[in-house]
Amino acid sequence: MAQDIDIQQHIKDLIAEEHGLRDERGAGEISAQDERKRLKSIEVELDQCWDLLRQRRARREFGEDASDATVRDAGTVEGYRG
Repeated sequence: MAQDIDIQQHIKDLIAEEHGLRDERGAGEISAQDERKRLKSIEVELDQCWDLLRQRRARREFGEDASDATVRDAGTVEGYRG
């Protein structure tokens, strides 16, 4: 479960970066274009992290090795329909 904690910490770090970018944009320190570009990248990375956590939890639930879960490409995680 240590890896889950690492993934959760990475999610927290990305969220903090997202908030920081919004603050920087509000203060005029970065352009709207730079903010949008980085926010999109963060959004994809967050989706990949959440997907990885879901995979790991599902593997554990069904008696499989959680460490076999892998990060899926952006096209896959961004293409999910909920």
